[in-house]
Amino acid sequence: MMKHRLFIGFTVVEIAVVLLLLVHSAATVRRHEEETIRPKQELVRVLRLSDLSLWTEARYTRHPSQADLFTPFQDFPVSLEHFPAGSIIAPGAAMPSTTLRFR
Repeated sequence: MMKHRLFIGFTVVEIAVVLLLLVHSAATVRRHEEETIRPKQELVRVLRLSDLSLWTEARYTRHPSQADLFTPFQDFPVSLEHFPAGSIIAPGAAMPSTTLRFR
């Protein structure tokens, strides 16, 4: 008779301890992020840094969003790719055709 009450009481205490640990860890993670991420965000804003650089090779392989479409062919139109990173990154999405209008 007494053993099941002891078991239920022990289980309730364990659940309470786990919930307290979860709340404590969430608060610790939030405080750590505020202490480490905010100074980094301020540094990026002050120095006006760009996005993450994936490779240090050619400028069109550093970050695909920063590349011009014609950059890999700047040497000449049928030139071979001579940077290894250029063979790993897929080409960008096809641009819609544009029209030139004269007024």
